[in-house]
Amino acid sequence: MVKMRIIPLLLLKNGRLVKTVQFSGYRDVGDPVATAKIYDAQRADEMILLDIEASKENRGTLLNIVREVSGECFMPLGVGGGIRALGDIRLLLQSGADKVVINTAAVEDPSLVRKAAKKFGCSTIVVSIDYKKNSAGRPEVFVRGGSKSTGLDPVEWAIKVVAEGAGEIMLTSIERDGMMRGIDLDIIRTVADLVSVPVICSGGVGTLEDFKRGFIDGHVSAVGAGSIFHFTDQSIIKTRRYLVGEGINVRR
Repeated sequence: MVKMRIIPLLLLKNGRLVKTVQFSGYRDVGDPVATAKIYDAQRADEMILLDIEASKENRGTLLNIVREVSGECFMPLGVGGGIRALGDIRLLLQSGADKVVINTAAVEDPSLVRKAAKKFGCSTIVVSIDYKKNSAGRPEVFVRGGSKSTGLDPVEWAIKVVAEGAGEIMLTSIERDGMMRGIDLDIIRTVADLVSVPVICSGGVGTLEDFKRGFIDGHVSAVGAGSIFHFTDQSIIKTRRYLVGEGINVRR
């Protein structure tokens, strides 16, 4: 049986590790390499590193940090931010990334996911979907760091990119980002039940029970979190111990 995964999320801005609240209000929380080494020592199942300003600034991801993190850590590493073409993906993989996380470019160039999956393999391609309620009260996909609306429904968009070859979906609720008040079970469960690939949920994790609810009620394969590890005394070790005690199939 496939193990459920605990994934720390590291957000980069100007080479520093930051945390946001609803995709704004950047707060410096440390050095990304030092933090990654801590998560690696605690045996995180995977880590995702996102350069959150790269797409808005039309530049590539900070490759030097990717190289340093991958050189210091043994856990699988997913990297996103500023990916616009196959060449960007190649550079990230050559720099030590195991997976690439595509967000804005998947919307602005719908053929990229298909080409990337064919070139590098579906299991390498994660499509990240950031969403929030629009003025009509319906969930909508937003890109460029949550600043640009797309008119896309997150569930329909997830189904489409999986059909194009995405090997994994990462869903992030912009409204719950950094709030630590629980995850959006309705959307993530709907997507997880409709697609044939693993789903990662993020945005809103504030308690260890939120991890459990993501797995049990949200039907996801992985839960990504940042604030709970940055701002509370919870750790990967404590999270894993709690989930094992609750009967969740995680790596021991």
